[in-house]
Amino acid sequence: MQITLTNLGAVTPDEAEETLQTVTDFLKGLNLEKLITLLLLLAGCLVVMKLVLRLTDRAFLRLELERSLHTFIHAALRVILWMITLCIVLDYVGVPMTSLVAVLSVIGLAVSLAIQGTLSNLAGGIQVLLSKPFKAGDYVEAGGISGTVMEVGLAYTKLCTVDNKVISVPNGQISGEKIINYSTEERRRVDLTFNASYDSPLQQVTGVLRAVVAAHPMALAEPEPFVRVNAYRDSSIEYVVRVWCATGDYWTLYYDLLEQVKEAFDRNGIEMTYNHLNVHLMERERSEP
Repeated sequence: MQITLTNLGAVTPDEAEETLQTVTDFLKGLNLEKLITLLLLLAGCLVVMKLVLRLTDRAFLRLELERSLHTFIHAALRVILWMITLCIVLDYVGVPMTSLVAVLSVIGLAVSLAIQGTLSNLAGGIQVLLSKPFKAGDYVEAGGISGTVMEVGLAYTKLCTVDNKVISVPNGQISGEKIINYSTEERRRVDLTFNASYDSPLQQVTGVLRAVVAAHPMALAEPEPFVRVNAYRDSSIEYVVRVWCATGDYWTLYYDLLEQVKEAFDRNGIEMTYNHLNVHLMERERSEP
């Protein structure tokens, strides 16, 4: 507020009175010739404005910009052109430009201070729309939220979560954090770990895991699935399975393998152990007294 008041002080009462007197004198001396000249000047500005907007729209169509970004730039450009038109008309009337610019700068500063958060989201929205890290229909993790992109707006991006909730995330938050797009690539890799008992031979366990993966129609043969021992835990051996699939098949394959591996282990007598502790009791022979 201090900044605003300081800038308001730049427009002195004398300048305001001078501006008002200039407009009054122009209206008093207004005749048909001046009126026609003023209307022609205004009409010329409007024609130029319409021409510039039309050329800009054609350029945006060729660049294939997002519709929301196109609309925002079109509206902003229209406001700027109206401001220029106003300055041209007032300059013809005889209004001092210094006073007009000072007033407009004060208004702009006051508005920008009042909508700082919105301007931050708008800047983030423009950055997202220009860089295009995702598009409508992509499944992403952005701004700490995971979901399918429904709409990319200037201020907010709408995400639909897996439980069918629509969340509007501020673009300022999205542009300032990492964005993970799960739909960009055609293929994804499913990574799973399974635990089996130390009593089960390594070759048997890896063989069963490979057979389950090979039998699934959504699992890709290339790149070749990876099945190896991952770690030796306290109560079990950990095996890792890495298999590629089409992006749209990721979750189906993920849950199918979890179910089918358990069934295959049961059929082959492989125990999926849990953390446990074996306690061995040893009896000592009591010595005779």
